[in-house]
Amino acid sequence: MIGRRSIYKSPAQLRAMVEPGLITAAALQAVRERVAPGVTTLELDAVAAEVIRSRGAESNFQLVRGYRHTVCASVNEQVVHGIPNDRPLEPGDILSIDAGAQYRGWNGDSAFTIVLPDPSRPDVVAARERLSEVTEQSLWAGIAALANARHIAEIGDAIQTSIEASGEDYGILRDYVGHGIGRKMHEAPSVFNYRVADLGPEVKPGLVLAIEPMVVAGSEATFVEDDDWTVSTVDGTDGSHWEHSVAVHDGGIWVLTAPDGGAAGLAPYGIVPTEIG
Repeated sequence: MIGRRSIYKSPAQLRAMVEPGLITAAALQAVRERVAPGVTTLELDAVAAEVIRSRGAESNFQLVRGYRHTVCASVNEQVVHGIPNDRPLEPGDILSIDAGAQYRGWNGDSAFTIVLPDPSRPDVVAARERLSEVTEQSLWAGIAALANARHIAEIGDAIQTSIEASGEDYGILRDYVGHGIGRKMHEAPSVFNYRVADLGPEVKPGLVLAIEPMVVAGSEATFVEDDDWTVSTVDGTDGSHWEHSVAVHDGGIWVLTAPDGGAAGLAPYGIVPTEIG
């Protein structure tokens, strides 16, 4: 009988996940620096690909059957899984970039959202920046909850609580959730971004999760576009997506896809991340 692989990694395996996390972070930072009106998402895809290759890694998105690109680039009403294309970005667009790297058999996965400046539409920009801000705050609330959680469900509760506390009437995608990560980009367990009755697996050293709230300005109802990948809102409202891969170890937690281990994002919660020894 073949047993199922444990969701908990050994200390050595956690150490092996540090570099793919840093490579993923570097690729996304390079993309962020290139985002501007007139730039296409295909050009941003090439930027990420070059960074990942230069670090001796490969795009784990390209290891997903049927997907040829290094990043997912989702614009405006697209929430996740947008395919890079030759449409130039326009002032005021809200853009989410998701990417991951596989290095020596281990994976990183992360995403950020950015709003392009548009002085002619300050209200649109402000609304989109608010959506991104609330989504990012909910991500860090979920990561902070992981630091002291007993079960995985506490992450989703913290994410939903954070979004509700914003006072905004936003929707949280239900059909797309976070996940475990390790030898594969997508592993068990599922990490919900909202409250669920099932407590889920126990939080203990060796757990590595990709936490990724996907939040929309209106209804949470989505559909998959004709390209069979892009997930867009039914009502045409904007989406935002933030993600980090986070490890739980004997000394605490460490955000693998943040160069500072998550220190800045966790500071408001009074949590100091600890490097993996």
